[in-house]
Amino acid sequence: MERKSRIERKTRETNITLSINLDGTGEANIKTGIGFFDHMLEGFTKHGFFDLEITVEGDLHVDGHHTVEDTGIVLGQAIRQALGEKTGIKRFGNFLLPMDETLVLCAVDLSGRPYLVCDLGSLAPMAGELDTELIQEFFYALSYSAGMNLHIKKIHGSNTHHIIEAAFKAFAKALDEASSFDSRIKDVLSTKGMIE
Repeated sequence: MERKSRIERKTRETNITLSINLDGTGEANIKTGIGFFDHMLEGFTKHGFFDLEITVEGDLHVDGHHTVEDTGIVLGQAIRQALGEKTGIKRFGNFLLPMDETLVLCAVDLSGRPYLVCDLGSLAPMAGELDTELIQEFFYALSYSAGMNLHIKKIHGSNTHHIIEAAFKAFAKALDEASSFDSRIKDVLSTKGMIE
């Protein structure tokens, strides 16, 4: 079974085309119009071993908010669609990622019940052309549209670039683990018999 999906979403604020393969090799083709955001999504793709293509036309003449938030919405939808009924997957994943002086923890539950806790501490206002307030907006939109419980926490760190990059990579590794298969799981990993 191929775990792939493709989503197109067009509003007055953004026009997004996105495709993902959860069982890829880490190939990325990403164009959001925000260089630092592209770099973070490329890191997510490479370290999660996903194949990801994203093209975004957003109202960047206003600011980056709609571009980043809507990309989170569409990526979450694509992940949820690609996972299907979640038969045989581990469901839970976590990763503690070091990056120079920074250490970030990410934990994921593909439960179907959305929730986000994102604590990256104090960040510089901008990372390249990305407003760092939008990091939480991205992960919030993604977690809710994917239906995942997502916790991201900085353990320590001082460099804004490192903290954000470690968060994206830790999320990639945790999602890769949660979406991977375990031969002991014959149905879904839930006493309910389904993961909504």
